[in-house]
Amino acid sequence: MSALHGSGSRPIEILLVEDSPSDVELTIEALRAAKVSNHLSVVEDGVQALEFLRREKQFFQSPRPDLILLDLNLPRKDGREVLTEVKADPDLKTIPVVVLTTSRAEQDVLRSYDLNANCYIAKPVDFNRFMEVVRSIEHFWLTVVTLPRSPAEEPPLDRAFARD
Repeated sequence: MSALHGSGSRPIEILLVEDSPSDVELTIEALRAAKVSNHLSVVEDGVQALEFLRREKQFFQSPRPDLILLDLNLPRKDGREVLTEVKADPDLKTIPVVVLTTSRAEQDVLRSYDLNANCYIAKPVDFNRFMEVVRSIEHFWLTVVTLPRSPAEEPPLDRAFARD
């Protein structure tokens, strides 16, 4: 059972922003192997990521993710720009963003944390290690951490405690 929102009653929504088909497949396989109830949506560039998150164009019915796995090196709009826009948007800023990228450059690590990434993980090259990393992300973020509710899930305000 997941600690998500304290209930685990619905699948955890994950948005994977990744342009490498092989990394997408590895991530899907690792998440499937972990057997935690989740729903994975995949977009391949930063423009699509923001359209998905804002429910624009073909993504008008997309679910609000509980967690974003974000590559930095993306076409059209890179992950740094996506991270900047997500964390500046009052409706999106509470969604945890895990930067999952090939870059081990210190400036990318520092810049990501400056942009309020919740976590920075350099993708291992080794297949088995990559699977372990994805499983550890899933275990920590989807079974240990209590994630914030989306605005639509907030309980109604108790009028007895409301102030005018």
